[in-house]
Amino acid sequence: MALAITQHPLYTLNPVGQEVIFTVSDLTTVGAKFNVKYVAEVHISTVDIDLNTSTAIGTFKTTPNNTGAGMYDFRPIVESFVSPDNLAALGSEYKLEPTTAIKTHPLHLVDKYSLNDNVVRYLKIRFTIEGSTTATGTVAPISGALADSVQYTLINGYLKYTDVINRDATGNFGFNTEIFQLGGGATGNQLLTNAPTTQYANINDYGTLSFMATPKTGDVVDTTVDYIRFVYVSDGGSTTTENVDNTDANGGNTTWDLATKNQLLHFGCFPANLKNWSTTFAAAISTLSYYTVQAFNSSNASISDTYTININCPTLKGYEPIRLTWLNQWGVWDYYTFTMKSTKTISTKGSTYQQLEGTWNESIYSPSGYKGGKKAFRVNATEKISMNTDFVNEAEATWFEELINSPEVYILEGFQVDATLASPNTYVTPARLTTSSFTKKTVANDKLIQYTFEVEKSKTLRTQSV
Repeated sequence: MALAITQHPLYTLNPVGQEVIFTVSDLTTVGAKFNVKYVAEVHISTVDIDLNTSTAIGTFKTTPNNTGAGMYDFRPIVESFVSPDNLAALGSEYKLEPTTAIKTHPLHLVDKYSLNDNVVRYLKIRFTIEGSTTATGTVAPISGALADSVQYTLINGYLKYTDVINRDATGNFGFNTEIFQLGGGATGNQLLTNAPTTQYANINDYGTLSFMATPKTGDVVDTTVDYIRFVYVSDGGSTTTENVDNTDANGGNTTWDLATKNQLLHFGCFPANLKNWSTTFAAAISTLSYYTVQAFNSSNASISDTYTININCPTLKGYEPIRLTWLNQWGVWDYYTFTMKSTKTISTKGSTYQQLEGTWNESIYSPSGYKGGKKAFRVNATEKISMNTDFVNEAEATWFEELINSPEVYILEGFQVDATLASPNTYVTPARLTTSSFTKKTVANDKLIQYTFEVEKSKTLRTQSV
């Protein structure tokens, strides 16, 4: 039996937070050689991988198990090669200004499309086997024993214990990521979010939706996103349609290719993103009730679920809205605006010293009223915010589980009129969710569902030192 890959991930698109299991076997060599080890040469790249020319990120060896097979889980390795996108990619725009290495902006503020920089990587593995002819002989690679994997696409996601794992007849398993590869109809083709397809936002809220731009393997239908369509619906029911082409000029890709930056796109689709650039949206604002977002191919066929964004009515109670964004299960961003009562608490912690009274380093002593006693050397302030949702449905309640589990949470400010050349550093504030428990509510148990969350701003306000 020649060296062969006997088990591999079931799907070519995989979140890195699942088991990435490969099993290889060469029973002939295992039975005939001593000191046998299977060798995995792992390649991870942002471009299409050629195993003959690509540089491996590492070589990993394992001894045969009791059945003579070599088994690997590459999850601990591949997890460190992907990360979230916090800044929009070069070539995108913010308020119609192109993004450059100097003029950067947070991804959440992007006008239209942005490629990804960090969320996607390729994985390809070359397996070999080595051994010696005697128990004390020199270990060497076995000539001609070679097995190459197909190329896998990795995204910065993870699996929950409740996610269904599919398995084929040979034991290959994985989560069905084909739901993210758009095409084959207008339903059941979701963007990279577990959020409800109906969401709510204030008129000045920023946010993005992200989607896989990889054409669906083996699908005869045109599955490449050609444009995103907005349908603006007024209070009276009249509609206005606007299409945003997926082109280089709009921050996307006019011609799709295999570079990982093109495999996943972010799209600014919340009201403030549209206020950045769309005159059609600006004309519709005064009577806008809601609008829909949906992806289409070049044949003008819809290839994604429809996402509806309802515009929140201004609250008459004067509550300050707090909008959070967090890293979701699939490695991109979700958003929610807390429109009910919120409270802010500022706590301080400083250093003190005992100051001498009067002037001791002068020719004569003079008492001074402002000197003496215990003084603050430095005061550091930390701000905490407690916020409440409006009444929500059960789908939103399930979605909030990702917020409390997310490793990255930010407070996102709304649309602002920026000064010329102003840095957009005031829009995104790092925060830490201090709510440590989450009781899932249901209509049956709780009738009306409402949640309270508390966050703490991560940055400490440092005042003057004396």
